[in-house]
Amino acid sequence: MPIEVRPITEETFPEVEPLLAAYQRFYEVDDIDPGRNREFFGRFVGSDHSGWLLGAWDGERLVGFGCYYRHKSSLTATRTVLMNDLYVVEDVRGKGVGRMLIEGGLELARDSGASCLEWSTAPDNRAAQALYDSIGAEKSTWLTYELEA
Repeated sequence: MPIEVRPITEETFPEVEPLLAAYQRFYEVDDIDPGRNREFFGRFVGSDHSGWLLGAWDGERLVGFGCYYRHKSSLTATRTVLMNDLYVVEDVRGKGVGRMLIEGGLELARDSGASCLEWSTAPDNRAAQALYDSIGAEKSTWLTYELEA
C-alpha cells in the first residue's frame, strides 16, 4: 500500500502524539510534556490560521509528520512557509516518506501563495541533509542564533 500524506485531524491527533515526543527525544529535549505538546500542536489541527500539521500513513500506521508554519520574509516582503518539524519513524527512513512530507509542505506553500518553503536542521543531522540536498534544496547562507528568554 502506498504512503498517503494528509492533514492530521482531531480524530488522528492522538496518533501523532508519540511521534511528537520521539522527535523531541531525537533532538534531546529534556522536558517533554504531553499536555504542552497537545496544546501547542493542536493549534495546527482544524484550522490553517497558524499553519498545518501533515501526517504520512502507511496503511493504518502513522509513520511521519511535518509541521508547517505560516511565516513571512521582510527581505522579500512575501509570505513563506516554515517547515519547523519533520519526523519519520526509524524503521521506514530512507523509503521516501520525508520527501513526500516536504512535497506536501511545498504544495501547502504554493496553495497559500507563499514564495517558498524553508527549514533548518541540526548541523550534525547528515541523513536529513542528504535528503534535502537530493531534492535540490539550497542551503541558506544564514546562521541561526538563540537567546533563552
